[in-house]
Amino acid sequence: MLSRASALLTMVVAAFASTAPAGADEPNWPPLLIVATASPGGTYHAYGQGLAKLLTRALDLLVVEQTTEGPRENIQLIEAGDAQLGFVTMGVALQAWNGSADWTNGRQYREIRALFPMYDTPFHFVAPKDTNIRSLADMAGKRIGVGPETGSAGIYIPRFLSALNIDATLSHGTWDDLAAQLEEGTVDVLAVAGGVPFPAVAGLEAKNKIRYIAPTQEEIVVLRLAVPELTASVIPPGSYPSLMAPYQTVGLYNFAVADKDLPSDLVYRIVDAVFTHQQEMIDIHPAAAATIPANFGHNTFLPYHPGALRYYGNAATTGVVRAD
Repeated sequence: MLSRASALLTMVVAAFASTAPAGADEPNWPPLLIVATASPGGTYHAYGQGLAKLLTRALDLLVVEQTTEGPRENIQLIEAGDAQLGFVTMGVALQAWNGSADWTNGRQYREIRALFPMYDTPFHFVAPKDTNIRSLADMAGKRIGVGPETGSAGIYIPRFLSALNIDATLSHGTWDDLAAQLEEGTVDVLAVAGGVPFPAVAGLEAKNKIRYIAPTQEEIVVLRLAVPELTASVIPPGSYPSLMAPYQTVGLYNFAVADKDLPSDLVYRIVDAVFTHQQEMIDIHPAAAATIPANFGHNTFLPYHPGALRYYGNAATTGVVRAD
């Protein structure tokens, strides 16, 4: 995976060396920025493609989106120097920072720094409308699509199922592929973690073929006790056309992060561009309505990049945040 990003970097630099925007001439700026996102059909991917275009214009610097398997790979890419920006859930970021998950092998990933809050990631479950699956318990023995293995759902849904004593078969792949498999009947449920409306779910919704399966309050309590980084989350009615009532669930907050060694003036410009052009971000994806400075407090442990801190200080929106 890391070599894939290195190959991308080489090709992009070669292709654009003679046409790079003027911002690349800043003496301490890199020639381009790679934004690590996630798989097609997910919110990260759509949000990241739009962000790359916005930043390319606002910074006068080439910014490209890199499709990945999600937060875990994004952190590894930044750590290896193969991406400069990336998207993470705070749960996976906490695992990386502390080296506490199996995938870290005890290593602490501490090259990342927080930039700006993105949006909440509510976990939600959808099944075909004509199915007999009407509860999480009904998923026992079923085939559940959870996206890429190292994405948020791929990491957390196995823990959810274990906590709820549900035995099911997991299917991995891009969200676009898994949505097609749900239509074909080769998977029974999609267990999604992403900002709403989640593109793959919205595509199924447009065909009027799905039912939303919500956890009970008792199941929410069990999940939050088993996975402490989870927070209570609600998908508002109308987020999807057929979702007529609040969907109570659990979630994780998303943040954009960067390599700690990126120049502070560049990071300041990135954060400023995102917040200045928030309406454009909302046009890219409605989840960006939560991409506002006031939501910086959803990060309780990850140091902010000094360039981001300077922005929040100048905007007089921050309380107590840290930088290393």
